[in-house]
Amino acid sequence: MTDRSFHITTAPLNHPHLRRQDLPFRWPDPPLRVALLRPEIPPNTGNIARLCAATGCPLHLIGPLGFRLADKSLKRAGLDYWDEVEMHTHPDWDAFRQAVPDDRFYLFSTAAPRSYADVAYRPGDLLLFGSESAGLPDPLLRAYPDSVLGIPMRPGAVRSLNLSNAVAIVVYEALRQLNLF
Repeated sequence: MTDRSFHITTAPLNHPHLRRQDLPFRWPDPPLRVALLRPEIPPNTGNIARLCAATGCPLHLIGPLGFRLADKSLKRAGLDYWDEVEMHTHPDWDAFRQAVPDDRFYLFSTAAPRSYADVAYRPGDLLLFGSESAGLPDPLLRAYPDSVLGIPMRPGAVRSLNLSNAVAIVVYEALRQLNLF
């Protein structure tokens, strides 16, 4: 029997990754924006914050939040990239809409009639996701029916995707589209 084990040596996080290559890419200007309405699970939000740091997407957290921003698991999931995240917090939906009044946004839901891949994203679009346990509220989905999109899943397989995975899928599809022009 062959021993296929290996040892991983870790280094402090505040260092450049020595093998990382900067791939050619045209980042949208203005950048896409990500908003989470009532997120509940700190590691999901931390992972999304790391995604936002990697892609230059400002992150809007709309309360009430299901955790404190000082939560250790939130910080751990975001690693040492928090300084790279343009983060905005809003106590509730009304405060968010007052701060971000434009209507160029998409709402993501398992109840969506259209796929996230069926729209043409534009620079500055806001991508709105709901909480892990409840998604976006029905009144909000009814208020913007033409803006509700979903990610295809096999029928009956699962209720929904992990929130941080869903955000990553959508952000990178939008970036893929925007890089084509």
